[in-house]
Amino acid sequence: MPKSLKSSYQLYEEIGRGRFGTISRCFSPSSNDFYACKVIDKSLLTDSLDRDCLQNEAKFMTLLSPHPNIVQVFDVFEDDESLSIVMELCEPVTLYDAIVQNPVCEARAAAYMKQLLTAIAHCHRNGVVHRDVKPENVFLDSRNRVKLGDFGSADWSGEERSTSGIVGTPYYVAPEVVMGREYDEKVDVWSAGVVLYTMLAGIPPFYGETAAEVFEAVLRGNLRFPTRIFRSVSPAAKDLLRKMICRDASRRLSAEQALRHPWILNGGETASMD
Repeated sequence: MPKSLKSSYQLYEEIGRGRFGTISRCFSPSSNDFYACKVIDKSLLTDSLDRDCLQNEAKFMTLLSPHPNIVQVFDVFEDDESLSIVMELCEPVTLYDAIVQNPVCEARAAAYMKQLLTAIAHCHRNGVVHRDVKPENVFLDSRNRVKLGDFGSADWSGEERSTSGIVGTPYYVAPEVVMGREYDEKVDVWSAGVVLYTMLAGIPPFYGETAAEVFEAVLRGNLRFPTRIFRSVSPAAKDLLRKMICRDASRRLSAEQALRHPWILNGGETASMD
């Protein structure tokens, strides 16, 4: 662990653990405040893609900070053994936790989705594709505000506005990623659409017993709204879902366009589709 980290922050209990390291609560005597410290063990980064992604995570989060709907980075420390990112301390509650309790009502789902799309649009304006938008990476703070985090799979879209590489989580990954093609930032919109579907239905739109079966379902892209689940969901919500979870990326809404959809603008209330 870098000496400069130890001299600036006091590390306390572990609050999370991932493949490449731990997240601990930490305290800064200079600011008199608590933060989260993600310590990545470089010796575990044996794959070049993992190494590149996690090295870039701190750069992306620093570039995108501050933003009200993105986990903010305050400090980055690095030595030969580890990379440490000091960031905003969020509540240990994610959108996944909210969905597991019960399907989310339209008004609340629209409020969450507006904030998530605002975060995604900010990423895209800065040339960053998150590539792993899913409920587990969407944190809720003490005031129930959305905070998009975990940029460990993110990438630059560059001047060509495209990137490549099969990354993400099976239920939420876009079909063009599964096909191994080059793709653009709209993969995040597909994933956000799947998040919205899951909020309203309590289950994802594409599923299977194995990752391979899930990928097959994603590639088919057969979006359905079972009556027993979607009976009370508005036509406007279904319209937005069709336009976000659209197999043809050229016809799929951008994050900015999704933010202007009537269902979002009306806060999930019944909206005219005229």
